[in-house]
Amino acid sequence: MTEPRSARLILENGLVFHGSGFGAEGESFGEVVFNTGMTGYQEVLTDPSYCGQIVTMTYPLIGNYGVNVDDIESHAPHVRGFVVHEWSEVPSHFKSTGTLGAYLAQHQIIGISGIDTRKLTKAIRSQGTMKAVLTTLDTPVAELLDRLSAPFPTDEILQVTTPVPYRAPGEGRRVVAMDFGMKSGVVRSLLARGCDVVVVPATTTADEILAWQPHGVMLSNGPGNPENAAYAIDTVRALIARGVPMFGICLGHQLIALACGGKTEKMRFGHRGANHPVKDLRTGKVSITSQNHGYRVTRESLQETPLEVTHVNVNDGTMEGLRHRDRPVFSVQYHPEARPGPDDSDSLFEEFMSMMDAVLKGSWSVHAEALRY
Repeated sequence: MTEPRSARLILENGLVFHGSGFGAEGESFGEVVFNTGMTGYQEVLTDPSYCGQIVTMTYPLIGNYGVNVDDIESHAPHVRGFVVHEWSEVPSHFKSTGTLGAYLAQHQIIGISGIDTRKLTKAIRSQGTMKAVLTTLDTPVAELLDRLSAPFPTDEILQVTTPVPYRAPGEGRRVVAMDFGMKSGVVRSLLARGCDVVVVPATTTADEILAWQPHGVMLSNGPGNPENAAYAIDTVRALIARGVPMFGICLGHQLIALACGGKTEKMRFGHRGANHPVKDLRTGKVSITSQNHGYRVTRESLQETPLEVTHVNVNDGTMEGLRHRDRPVFSVQYHPEARPGPDDSDSLFEEFMSMMDAVLKGSWSVHAEALRY
């Protein structure tokens, strides 16, 4: 057992939580958010969409099954800090290769345990996500609060996107995936359907994408405010105008809305977890979905756009899916590849395959009419 060391989580509103540090030591600044998943902490840690955030797990015991090489969603963790009520120093799972604490230390991520995560979550729910600092040092609170008042970086996408294109070869449809912070589960879902996947940086232009002669374009998940990614919005707008089949998830969903004239706004505390019910407005079917987003598309902003709403969140009515009325373009705010979470919406990848095939065969108009909402 490791010797406990003191740690503090300090929110910008002055609220201070005292606990025990694990993982790395030092100071880390970020936006504090919460995730309601009972499992899947390793996927959460390595999801690039959490870049710049200190993540609180609401489930009281984390780390029970250790860490392993199969459950990572990118090359390394991207969180700025990890907050739990209790973490298990003695994991038990046949795949486990080490403890959560050792994994965080290896990647220089500070963790804190022993705090009232329920109180913290209620504070975030009532006051919204806040800037925070996680520290194992003795820096005075007043000094840390002063440093918290400074603006945070807004280039999260550029921190996590691939620097150069790379290929995950397949024998089927060629899909260019724009990497805004893409989870590896998205690529795996495409490869499972035989796609020839080309992953490109977030700043790739429409002409550069078209040079790959894709059958379709995937817009990935990613961190931050979508309105800051003007370069990506321009690319998406140009690809839509060219009639390229397109499927957007999470941040990609928001970029499609912005490219078509819609607007986005920051949510009070976002949707982060693996149990969010979403209703398909055409079929009435409700799926349990995995979500991780702090921004949403505003429904009223879509009135003068060519987009129609296809899915809504059962809990709060948030708009969760879009379809273009005249182009082969659709998107969802959640993660159909899950990782972690249920695979209720995995069929959306099949819908993307059918869309690409219909465009290739010249039967898109017939295919689209059958999907009208």
